[in-house]
Amino acid sequence: MTSFTQNNSQSDFLSPIRQWLDSQEIRNPKLAHSLCKLIPAQCPFERDIIVFGRKLFHIPPMCKLNPLYEQVVTLRFKALCYLADECGEDITAYC
Repeated sequence: MTSFTQNNSQSDFLSPIRQWLDSQEIRNPKLAHSLCKLIPAQCPFERDIIVFGRKLFHIPPMCKLNPLYEQVVTLRFKALCYLADECGEDITAYC
C-alpha cells in the first residue's frame, strides 16, 4: 500500500508542473526552434548493442519512465505545429 501512496503523492506533486506545461502556448519562432532542437524526436537511449555484426541485446526506450514525458513531447509538437502552420517554415530538419 505504501507504493500506491508514493505514486499518488508523486502524481500530486507533479500535477502543477504538468498543468503548466500543458497550458504553454508557443508564439515565438526563436523559442519554437529552441524547443525543437532541445527535445529529441525519439528517445535517445534506445539502442541495439551489436558486436561483430550480431545483435547481443536491445536497450528499450527509457523516456517513458520520465513522469513528464507526455507533456514534454506535446510541447515539442506544439512548437513544430507553430513553425509549420503559423510561420510557414519547413520542419523536416526536426523530424
